[in-house]
Amino acid sequence: MSSHVITPGPYRATKLWNEVTRLFRAGMPLRKHRQNFRHYASCFTASAAVDWLHQLLRSNSNFGPDVTRQQTVQLLKKFLKNHVIEDVKGRWGTEDLEDNNSLYRFPSTSPLKPIPCAAPASAPGSIKKRPSLRDKEGFFRFRSIRKHEKETQENVDHALQAGDENQSAGEQQVQRRELTVEDERDIWRDITLIHLQRILGVSSLDEVLDQRYVNPQNIIHNMTKVNKHGVVTLDDKTNDLPHWVLSAMKSLANWPKYDSAQPSYPGFERDVFKTVSDYFYSLPQPLLTYELYELFINVLGVLQPHCERVAIEALQLCTLLLPPASRRKLQLLMRMMSRISQNVDMPRLHPAIGTRTLMVHTFSGCVLGSAEECDLDELLATRLVSFLMDHQQNILSVPDYLLSAINDHIQYLRTVQVPIDYAPNIDCTAPVCAPVPVFAFCRQISGAEFEQQKLESSQQAMEELLEILLTNQNMTEKDRRKKLKQFQKQYPDIYSRRFPPSDKESRADNKPKIKPPLLNIKKTKVFSIRN
Repeated sequence: MSSHVITPGPYRATKLWNEVTRLFRAGMPLRKHRQNFRHYASCFTASAAVDWLHQLLRSNSNFGPDVTRQQTVQLLKKFLKNHVIEDVKGRWGTEDLEDNNSLYRFPSTSPLKPIPCAAPASAPGSIKKRPSLRDKEGFFRFRSIRKHEKETQENVDHALQAGDENQSAGEQQVQRRELTVEDERDIWRDITLIHLQRILGVSSLDEVLDQRYVNPQNIIHNMTKVNKHGVVTLDDKTNDLPHWVLSAMKSLANWPKYDSAQPSYPGFERDVFKTVSDYFYSLPQPLLTYELYELFINVLGVLQPHCERVAIEALQLCTLLLPPASRRKLQLLMRMMSRISQNVDMPRLHPAIGTRTLMVHTFSGCVLGSAEECDLDELLATRLVSFLMDHQQNILSVPDYLLSAINDHIQYLRTVQVPIDYAPNIDCTAPVCAPVPVFAFCRQISGAEFEQQKLESSQQAMEELLEILLTNQNMTEKDRRKKLKQFQKQYPDIYSRRFPPSDKESRADNKPKIKPPLLNIKKTKVFSIRN
């Protein structure tokens, strides 16, 4: 039974549902069971299905090891409701399933959900793609007015920034205009989305993100208006957390160092925890918003053990698209969850569930969710919230490289100003036709590949050193022979490839050396006392 990672793209949740369904039908053991004096062939008990499916989900890279047994039971209930399974009497359509010995079977019809087809671009009501800087004429034909101005960032694609050194005098004196506020907002949005597209590895963000919901003012606010702890500050305090919620969260995060003025009684911390969770579930929508649901679901595709750094960078950029109020609530919630789960002095908040597991499963529903109910929402949210909590300090911080790239690009355009096209009907308020810096990201390799590359690089360097020893005219023959002998002793393999030994030398080297016989040693005459 083989599973594969569902790569980023549209309708990823539906693809994940079909993948789990396929694996469950292909791998779940079936056998003959007896119930109420009757025998049923090719069926399974609910408990056996929970055991097998729970192990599958925990070992599947699309879901991870944080899946609980109760979540597996909930998924089986969804299977029964959607006719992935049915009881041995053919009943389905409800969620009446418990972790017991009730018998179930697979129906003969296909349970896979159809994946919707993307609407054609010409269809009425289809979303028209917003024009970006890259789509404007002249985007790749920007000319600098100064010959010595060069891009200072080392990882910028110079092909996009190269200037024409043979400009005519007429081109250098072209009419120019100032950078507008709308131009700057477009730059903030476009550079952020370009980086996100490259990290996710998709051909277009239109597959996973409706760009009508990307507000450049949110990006600017989230990256520039932060306090010394890296938390977003709000201009409108009415959108902030209520004072009593902040007080409750601080009480839990700093337990047991809470305010002495607060009441204290057995079970007090549980009541405070329930108060905080009730508030977040009372919000009109999840913290990651309904509009960005598909984007965050696709980021789960890069949450693989060997792509941890890539996943952190992707979530860094995705959370910048959130409204500032939602990002601030998310930052404070993740910090509280992380501190509670690491606090060994915190009393148990649940008699049967560990503190970390309780944090993840309590708040996953108020962090990620879809406007239309999805059967895998709970599992997907658990996977994402677990990763967010473990890496919240890096994910919810401002990426310095992106902030520097945007500021440098805006400053560059302010310096050279913006050329106005000579076309007669040009609009002076058109977006800036200037190239956006494009950054190249490294591909992560395995440890074995790294060792192989390190060995090859070292050997190549030694081969170059040997050639230098052979061709250096400033070295005497005596020094050359001495250094070559040292090189041969330290790197015999590289030396032998450059100077392969002849057959006579190889036979002589393989011939064992015979020590001279001791009989040839001249005996000294021994004198005795008698003589």
